[in-house]
Amino acid sequence: MEFDPNAPLRIKSVEFAGAIGQIGQAPPESAVGLAQVAFSGRSNVGKSSLINRLLGRTRTQMARVSASPGKTQEINFYKVRSDPGDFFLVDLPGYGYARVPSELRGRWQPLIHGFLSTTKDLKGVVQLIDLRTGPTDDDLQAVDYLAELGIPVLFALTKADQLKAMKREEAVAKSVRKLGVDNDQVIPFSSVKGTGRDDLLGVLAALLFPEPEDAASAGGTASSEDSAPAPSSAVESEA
Repeated sequence: MEFDPNAPLRIKSVEFAGAIGQIGQAPPESAVGLAQVAFSGRSNVGKSSLINRLLGRTRTQMARVSASPGKTQEINFYKVRSDPGDFFLVDLPGYGYARVPSELRGRWQPLIHGFLSTTKDLKGVVQLIDLRTGPTDDDLQAVDYLAELGIPVLFALTKADQLKAMKREEAVAKSVRKLGVDNDQVIPFSSVKGTGRDDLLGVLAALLFPEPEDAASAGGTASSEDSAPAPSSAVESEA
């Protein structure tokens, strides 16, 4: 059966493939040559919960959810098998948590920079923003950094279920203005209710498995005239 580019990815299976914890360390061998998408955000933004919901692993979790922010200290690679093909979801360490020792934060920065600036298979970054607070100074610095690298970015606005409908709309509009992006570059997401999951999977399908005519123009940004919004060109640091 032919893959419908307007349909969200159908996740078949997920497995942890390995991690990078040292500067210069090679990624898992199985990741080389496969499309990759990285997930970035503040330590308490709900990244692990979003990844588990996105991958359909709400019972047996892949990304570890911790009560203590800053616990993800490596770049974790997950091999995902989906109906259009295999790809890697890459979980970056969270940034902006003051209680993480400065020595550790200093080690993360070159580690993450090395990955983001040299990985040829990286197709884009999903930058997570807490919808309740909107983009913080740390978030904006991360976005500016991603923009300097020219990596396509999509924004997932987490914890959308914690705001009532009207407040949620206002918060989305505020985040869009502060980020300086279009409405179709942000997706409100709830890891509790699953809101935004199909939208995010749809964008990932277009980003990771573009149609032939789109692939030629996907050098810096993915174009989107389909139902799925296209990532903008902006990027970040540790997620």
